[in-house]
Formats: sequence, C-alpha cells, structure tokens
Amino acid sequence: MSSTPPLALARNAPNGGHRIELRGVSSGYHGKRILEEISFTIEEPAVYVVLGPNGAGKTTLFRTIAGILNPYSGSVEIDGVDINRHEARTRLQYLSHIDGIPDALRVEDALRFYATVEGATAEDIEAVIGKLGIQELRKRFFSELSQGQKKRVSIARVFLQERNIYLLDEPTANLDPKLAREVRDLVLGLSKDDLVLYSSHNLFEAKEIGKYVLALRAGRIGYFGPLSELRPAKYIIGVRAEGAEGVLASSSKKGDYYLEELAGPEEVPKLIAELMAKGVQIREIKEMENPLEDLFT
Repeated sequence: MSSTPPLALARNAPNGGHRIELRGVSSGYHGKRILEEISFTIEEPAVYVVLGPNGAGKTTLFRTIAGILNPYSGSVEIDGVDINRHEARTRLQYLSHIDGIPDALRVEDALRFYATVEGATAEDIEAVIGKLGIQELRKRFFSELSQGQKKRVSIARVFLQERNIYLLDEPTANLDPKLAREVRDLVLGLSKDDLVLYSSHNLFEAKEIGKYVLALRAGRIGYFGPLSELRPAKYIIGVRAEGAEGVLASSSKKGDYYLEELAGPEEVPKLIAELMAKGVQIREIKEMENPLEDLFT
C-alpha cells in the first residue's frame, strides 16, 4: 500500500462523522489497471463532482468505492469500516450509469423487491414514485421503457431508503431538461446532510451543483479541491455577432469572437439586452476562459 497521505477536505465533519477514505488505491478490470494510486478523504456534506474524459476511470472509481470491484492495492473505508465488510456497504447507495434492473420485471414489482432488500416500506415506494413522476410506468416491464424512463426508475430505486453517502454515476444522462433539473435539485437537497459523489460530462452541471471537483486524468487525480478555486480571476465571454463592432466596449477579438470582460455570469443577460436594443444580431455567446474545460484535456 502506498504511504502517500490522502488528500483531505473538511476534517471536522458536521454530519456525524460520515467519511469516504481511499489510500493508495489501484483498481481496474481483468488485471488491467485503470486507477493508479488514488488517495483522498472527504467528510464535509457536499456534492463532489467527478470529472474526466471517457476512459479516465470515473466509473471504475465509483465501482471500487461501492465494493463491486476489489482494488489491486490500497484500501477503501466508509466511516472507518473497510468496504469489504457488509456494515460499510449498507451505509451508501450507488447509482450505476448502466441500468441494473432486470428487463423481465414490472417497474412496481422491481421497486417492491428492492424495497424488501433495503428495508423500505410501501409508503417509501409510493413517495419515490411520486417524486420521480413514474406513476404511469408502474405496470410496465422494464424492457419496454425508453432510456430516459429506465434512468428515472433506477434513480427511484436508489432513493427508496435514505443513506448518508451517495455515489451517482451520470444520474441525469438520457433525461429531459425538466427532469434533469429536478434530479439536480434533489441532489442539492441531499448534500446539506450527506456526502454525494456525482460524475458528469456536463460542465454546466458541475458548476451548478458542485462545491468540490475531483478531476481524473488517465487514472490519476489531476485536481481535487473547491470549485471556487478554479474560477478565473476575470470573467471573459466571447460574442459572435453581426453589427457588434463599435458597440461593444472592447475591440479585442479572438477568431470570430469579440472579447468582453464582465463582473460575472450574472451580467450576461444585461449585455444581451443592451446589444439587442442596439440592433446587434447575436449568433453565439460563450465563456472564453473556463478552467473546468482544462480538466478534460
């Protein structure tokens, strides 16, 4: 095991001491190492967004923390208990990016089965069905559902029974914008009292709900810390538009984009309104300096 001390956040945990701790973890599949020497400790109730390109090891990390994969080296502990012990696994809920509900089960029967396993009640089932808006799906077979509907049912399964630690692997993938927003709101509610690891390819999501970012690069930690520390000192946007020359305060350009420095993202709607009032035809507005994008490269 590596003797490298783990990265750590918020040692004084206000949520009763719930903690995820990895020390020198290397893990993968069929002898191939995907993760190398991963060490960190998290204790503060918050959303920790796990970012990285495909193949960086996000799902491998989640499966290792959940105890589905045994690490080749190192240790994983939940609240000080080794993940190989049943006691540790019962303290967390894991949502896989792959729907794990059998196709041959009706939605209602699947939720009843998992409720029995989790110790949830009939009232818990009805509450989660209502919260996720899947009343119309309860009599349908899982195999008949669309990808978005399957995701909603899988999320319902995860929230049948409350836990203090949640591992959510791309929970909003294949969801329509309205439901994706509702899921993010649900996660933000959880993060007031619980630890939430949340993987996503969506940088908008990361900025909206994440307090901390754990970025993986080629199976190693590239960055682990507060999202606020990644914010650029200046907020610069690029405006691609017709008739903007002489209207914008700045004359600087980068390619087809006029560069404009603002106090922050909250100033963007005001700028759009001003440009439109002056007859500028806006084609595109985007952030020109986004440190989160650098974590993918």
